[in-house]
Amino acid sequence: MPLNNEIDEKADELLAKMALAEKIGQMVQIAGPKGPIPDDLKQRLREGKIGSMLNVTDPQTNLEIQRIAAEESRLGIPLIMARDVIHGFRTLFPIPLAQAATWDPQLAEACAKAAAKEARSAGFQWTFAPMMDIARDPRWGRVAEGFGEDPVLAARFASAMVRGFQGSDLSDPGSIAACAKHFAGYGAAEGGRDYDTANIPENLLRDVYLPPFKAAVDAGVATVMSAFNEINGIPATGNIRLLRHILRNEWGFSGFVVSDWRSVAEMIDHGFCEDMKDAAEKSVLAGVDMEMQSSAYADHLEKLAMEGTVPRTLIDEAVRRILRIKWRLGLFNKPAPYYAKPADAPSMEDRELSRTAALKSIVLLKNKNRLLPLSKNIRSLAVIGPLADDPYEVLGTWNRDGRAEDAVTPLAAVRNFLGESFRIHYSAGLDYSRSSDTGQFARALEEAQRSEAVLLFVGEEAILSGEAHSRAYLNLPGSQEALIAEIARSGKPIVLVILAGRPLTIGAVTQYADAVLYAWHPGTMCGPAIVDLIFGNESPSGKLPITFPKTEGQIPVYHAHKSTGRPPENVPLTMMEDIPLRAYQSSLGDASRYLDIGYLPLYPFGYGLSYTEFVYANIKMSSNRIRMDEPFEASVEVTNTGGMEAEEVVQLYIRDLTASLTRPVRELKDFERIRLKPKETRTVVFHLSTDVLGFHNSVMEYVVEPGRFHLWIGGDSTTTLMTEFAVVR
Repeated sequence: MPLNNEIDEKADELLAKMALAEKIGQMVQIAGPKGPIPDDLKQRLREGKIGSMLNVTDPQTNLEIQRIAAEESRLGIPLIMARDVIHGFRTLFPIPLAQAATWDPQLAEACAKAAAKEARSAGFQWTFAPMMDIARDPRWGRVAEGFGEDPVLAARFASAMVRGFQGSDLSDPGSIAACAKHFAGYGAAEGGRDYDTANIPENLLRDVYLPPFKAAVDAGVATVMSAFNEINGIPATGNIRLLRHILRNEWGFSGFVVSDWRSVAEMIDHGFCEDMKDAAEKSVLAGVDMEMQSSAYADHLEKLAMEGTVPRTLIDEAVRRILRIKWRLGLFNKPAPYYAKPADAPSMEDRELSRTAALKSIVLLKNKNRLLPLSKNIRSLAVIGPLADDPYEVLGTWNRDGRAEDAVTPLAAVRNFLGESFRIHYSAGLDYSRSSDTGQFARALEEAQRSEAVLLFVGEEAILSGEAHSRAYLNLPGSQEALIAEIARSGKPIVLVILAGRPLTIGAVTQYADAVLYAWHPGTMCGPAIVDLIFGNESPSGKLPITFPKTEGQIPVYHAHKSTGRPPENVPLTMMEDIPLRAYQSSLGDASRYLDIGYLPLYPFGYGLSYTEFVYANIKMSSNRIRMDEPFEASVEVTNTGGMEAEEVVQLYIRDLTASLTRPVRELKDFERIRLKPKETRTVVFHLSTDVLGFHNSVMEYVVEPGRFHLWIGGDSTTTLMTEFAVVR
């Protein structure tokens, strides 16, 4: 790849040759044809009026489109071919929320690298990933596509996936351009409704919602996507403050910005733009370099430039940024680097990576009387549930290019592990997860009664999460809860495995189960990963990247909340049925909580059990008085007191006790995944600086204020092992 200054020179040289219409063409992205290439599309390609296309899935069509652009247009500028490669291509890895549950950014980087290799060989050079929107409302369907509720965790995964997709050289045949999306605040949409309004105070925006994007920019992300939502009254696609002031001027982002699908045109529906011409003007002025799918730029930008309404210098800047990425992708290399072929079946290496990622993402929520791991000497087993043998649904949302025939279901994996002679009693119980037909319940109960233990697979289908798939109720769909209650009548031990794209309100059904594994949508190697855990080949090590609410009425509930003036810690978790009749108004204690469910979540952020026990002790600081701008260390001893080698995610949280703006009760600041043998003790040391203790104050300055801090280290966000220190000038 040429050096950056050479790329700049080549981009400028090409830009100088371009007519205004050809420049605008580079700013246009459209979806590919479903069948043969229409004549009008061929003509637009010859005229240089398209800069990028997405979803051109037929390899021959892909190659022919590139050939026309490169050989029949005046300047021979190739297109960037794009695809939503969200959690894999042909090989599907766990959904991004599940990958975040691994708390292993290096593993996510490896998954992105494998996906990039498959996508590039199929003719794609650009993915619209990773999504790094902070989401604290699991009703939002797109929570499945991000990394959860915490900016530190999300930032680590965002930068890791950027590195995985892009590698060290975008022109490498195993690399594709990444896209940081959705900029910004999309995960804060009101009511968890997709595309909805987000109202975010700027200090909260900067402290919580923007850090993952800043991390992606620092990691060298090639492109950024503007969000669908409006933020504080201005749609993100027309938001000058976001796209020009923060992204470009403050952060120095040098790649290009693409709108989301028709988000330029949708500013009319927002009530921000009068018509498509107005939408084109406001988008370009805000800093959107390429318009996805809608036609405001193609239809109106040339006239806006001729009128002087849009300065031509802005168009030149946008096109220069797009051309630079094309040069970096190697699209101008000779011979023409266009290769597109049908995706090969997942390799053994990629299958093993998918299996590892799934295994590390699964969270053990309950293990009564240490039912798990199951004894390998068990003689009979019931496998029940609508998701026990469905190879499509386990792949999850945004499964554009994976195939059900590649997936290994839990039932298939159990049969393979135990052998053909083992007695497995299978019943789906329901035809699919949303079914209300209980006609198969009797047989399912019979199969359970014939077995020593039950593996029960429930959850939500892939279609119930992802874009435009918000839910008002987060219970198990259909008659699944009734199925669980029915199987519990067998009296047999139940291992409940939940496959879903988001946190579900499962408190009512976990009472029926002896063990609960939350497996998310784990991808191609779903079954083998689950079997590895159920039979103890490995210990569960996943930790929740998002808080699980008891019920929808508790949302939003997250670990980094504020205290209020009447915190509930010392108030009983009063339930409605426990309130005495005609009780005095203040007799229950006045605190910030719900009368019917208290204040604690169902499962806290960072939570996850193991087959062993980890004991934390001897938390220490390098000093209890830390000077501003100086590094410091915090350490803790972690001991595996059990009898099984296992992995643990050690988590560090802080609280600024007094500040000019009130601070959250706990903030994640660092974490480390470790592996310990039985009885092994390790001292885990975190190397920190006072920079991580800061926040944006009332005038949007990032400040670290002197004062007292609490610091916790443990296995989840409720750990009580704490020390105190002070920051001094």
